[in-house]
Amino acid sequence: MKKEFNDTGVCVERRHFMVNTTPKIDKIFEMIEYEKYFIMNRPRQFGKTTSLYRLYKELLAKDDYLTILLSFEISSDNIFKDIETFSTYFITIFNRELKLSYPNQQIFIDPNLQTTETEFNKLSLQITDFVEKSGKKVVVLIDEVDKSTNNQLFLHFLGMLRDKYLRRDLGTQPTFHSVVLVGIHDIKTIKLKLRPDEEKKINSPWNIAVDFKVNMFFNPAEISTMLLQYSQEKNIQMNIQKLSERLFYYTSGYPFLVSKMCKVIDEILLPEKENQTEWDLTDVENSFKYLVKINYTTTIFDDLFKNIENNKDLYDLTKDVVINGLKLPNNANDYLIELANTYGVFDRDAEYCKINNRIFEQRMYLFFTTQAIRKHEYRPNFLLSDSYTSIDNTLDMPKILRKFQQFMLENYNQKDAEFIEREGRLLFLSFLRPIINGVGFDFKEPTVGEERRMDIVITYMKVLYILELKIWRGESYHQKGLEQLSEYLDLYNKKEGFLLIFNFNQKKEFKEENIEFGDKNILAIWV
Repeated sequence: MKKEFNDTGVCVERRHFMVNTTPKIDKIFEMIEYEKYFIMNRPRQFGKTTSLYRLYKELLAKDDYLTILLSFEISSDNIFKDIETFSTYFITIFNRELKLSYPNQQIFIDPNLQTTETEFNKLSLQITDFVEKSGKKVVVLIDEVDKSTNNQLFLHFLGMLRDKYLRRDLGTQPTFHSVVLVGIHDIKTIKLKLRPDEEKKINSPWNIAVDFKVNMFFNPAEISTMLLQYSQEKNIQMNIQKLSERLFYYTSGYPFLVSKMCKVIDEILLPEKENQTEWDLTDVENSFKYLVKINYTTTIFDDLFKNIENNKDLYDLTKDVVINGLKLPNNANDYLIELANTYGVFDRDAEYCKINNRIFEQRMYLFFTTQAIRKHEYRPNFLLSDSYTSIDNTLDMPKILRKFQQFMLENYNQKDAEFIEREGRLLFLSFLRPIINGVGFDFKEPTVGEERRMDIVITYMKVLYILELKIWRGESYHQKGLEQLSEYLDLYNKKEGFLLIFNFNQKKEFKEENIEFGDKNILAIWV
């Protein structure tokens, strides 16, 4: 069977090119060996279910383990209407999966165990009875636990498992050897989905769980294992190391995005190239551009923006980070920051709030500027009627900046100063956006060396234009801005840069100045 890059559902080794995740699975299995209870919580399409299935297969092969794989993905709220219904459902699917995975197994949870206990206590005794009779290390893997987390009953179930966990070392209640939950939310963020009157009922139902510290991102060396499979099957030569590093540069190792970029190259870009099957770095660049096109979307992008738009505070925080370059400590105890980490908006492991990867960042830039154009009067009528390229087909940046200066002079006055100071960067990006769409060049706002933030980098016909946005705060601050821009230019071996200065003084001038700063030529435009 021919393999392909997978961007839907579970990855299967015989059908898909896959990263070698054996070291990650080994670390997860080690947690199970140590009898840990934990939740594998990562953002959507992060390879959680694929990892769970691999783990399940490995556990099935071990004689001293008995492993049950459950999922609440297709569960309806009806199973959580009362304790009796939930207990019946849990026992039924548990026994069904047990019979499928271990057809010769004769021990099941007895649904008719006689006891005078309440329903949850009865379920607890049924589990103890089953574990004692099995004589095995019973491991329960539950996928898609988020599907049930809007119901208090599920949290009571976790509380029961917690109680049995605490009693097991006393020898009074044998119970599951390990329980692994899989979903987007950790228990502490599951609370955020409950109604306020329900939240107060929660008493740390899962505080027995250990932290899940396995790094689920793919590093360049891991990405290279997938590219090696591909190159061997296709019998082609590729610079696997450089390609892996570039894929990581754009995706930060987000599993879905790595596979998606490769799929775009293999199935969309390569067929358009005559007599060429090898990959080069240009293919990676073009794959990035394909995924950030404004007229392209997929489920992961839809979910990302749904989560942002459904929470105004999260929307504002994300906009501040993407557009205004807000530098905020990534404090996991802050409800909003933790929610952004949970949904994959921010990189959980970064010291400061930082968008998860460059693909998400670019799409968010496009999203927020589109919102600004749609909601506000940011659109000058003359833009697309003019040409913004020079005779040699390069971008005429001085003309763009002068047009923006004219736009500001004609549309904004001193009473708008507070608004412009708050929204100035978005105002310019929204102004720039129709030009970008009109002539089809790429815009990106990357992080450069030593995590320093470069305001704007425009790429047009493979030529870079570097622009710094500043607020006028006096000559001393102005000189520091020139020094910073000069350093950015050095990073790209450029001698020409652009400085856009917002001046809020009452007697300000709408002026421009060509500045020679060392060996650099900088055009400064005041608005």
